[in-house]
Amino acid sequence: MFTTKQIAKITGGELVGGDTHVRSVSTDTRTLEKGALFIAVKGERFDGNDYILQAARNGAAAAVSDLAAGTVKTAIPVVYVGNSRTAQLKLARSYRDRFGVKLCGVTGSVGKTSTKDMIYSVLSARYNTLKTEGNFNNDIGLPRTLFRLEEGIEAAVIEMGMSGRGEISELSGAAHPSCAVITNIGYCHIESLKTRENILAAKLEILDGMDEGAPLIVCGDDEYLGKLTRDDIGGRRLLRYGFTEGCDVTAEGITIDETGGRFTLRYGGKAYPAEVPVVGGHHILNALAAFCVGIEFGLSPGEIVPAFMSYEGSGMRQRIERRGDIRVILDCYNASPTSMKSALSVLGEVGTDGRRIAVLGDMLELGEQSKALHAGIAEYAGDFAELFFLYGREMTALRDELQKRGITVFHSINKEELSELLLREIKSGDTILFKGSRGMKMEEIAEKIQ
Repeated sequence: MFTTKQIAKITGGELVGGDTHVRSVSTDTRTLEKGALFIAVKGERFDGNDYILQAARNGAAAAVSDLAAGTVKTAIPVVYVGNSRTAQLKLARSYRDRFGVKLCGVTGSVGKTSTKDMIYSVLSARYNTLKTEGNFNNDIGLPRTLFRLEEGIEAAVIEMGMSGRGEISELSGAAHPSCAVITNIGYCHIESLKTRENILAAKLEILDGMDEGAPLIVCGDDEYLGKLTRDDIGGRRLLRYGFTEGCDVTAEGITIDETGGRFTLRYGGKAYPAEVPVVGGHHILNALAAFCVGIEFGLSPGEIVPAFMSYEGSGMRQRIERRGDIRVILDCYNASPTSMKSALSVLGEVGTDGRRIAVLGDMLELGEQSKALHAGIAEYAGDFAELFFLYGREMTALRDELQKRGITVFHSINKEELSELLLREIKSGDTILFKGSRGMKMEEIAEKIQ
């Protein structure tokens, strides 16, 4: 993979020790392979420099450290750099450039993972495709995916997340996308970025690692992305997908039931009957985004449209389960005003043969706008559910608004208490949605239903 001299040159680091070859790259001594390069990255609760000696004992061939040169006393070579995380990104870019893969970068406030998975399904119809696993979408996880590239892989779809300005730029610089998709501009990270305009600017950093001719694909339904022009993105090509008239790829004639969604996809003046195996209009948007990527990467509509049905979601993202005569919708990975409305709409679509119950937890990291954004859910929540169980302090605002509308609400800041209230109220035939930010661990309430 690399020699230690190459590593020092790529990272601008100082090599202490001899030149040796490393076979792989790792940041975790527990899973490190013999002959690997151990990169000592720092996190909020750990410092990889504390584990360099353990890495050597576990078979590491060399290490990268951001301590002062010569600090680590070990027999294996060490490359000393200014910042280990930055060094890993540089190594990942150097490794990525060895392969002529078609690479799509995906970012956005919500829907990154499901869009990535839909794009993967499409590209896999023709190409041997690599994708980001799980949510490894930061400056530690993204290099981990790029280091999985190997001969025979023809395409890749890479998810990019962020919490502040500059982060997407670094990730895009490492991945060097052939095209990019931005799903939407929502409220995630509004606490740190303050405005949605700032969030848009942060997401547009994905252009920083792209060639001038590489196109940007955006959801034309989004109030911020829909207003973008080619001048706003340096003159590069701009493709829009969505339900809005004027988008390059659109859908019409949509019908949705518990088995999935059916629609007519329109592109280039032609119509293509299509379907997705999952519930929710947002998954149809994901399919439109994937269609755009497929076309950019040389696939025909005849290859792309059938590939939608091979989509498989990951994690606790709108997973529908039957538990006896109760239908459960698990969507416990994250929450924002946009994804909350999406999840509630799924409840409305599938819960047509009984009561629809929404069990909602706090949406975190909304900063000063938190109270207003929680209260704002009441404007549409009653369209999709008859009964609400709310968990968390921030949900107080939604409780008050729902009660003003005469909607039945149970609220508690105690998870066990809310679970007991729910178990007393549910009946045969109910459909129950569990939705909240990851930190609320809403699945712990869902597990009570057997």
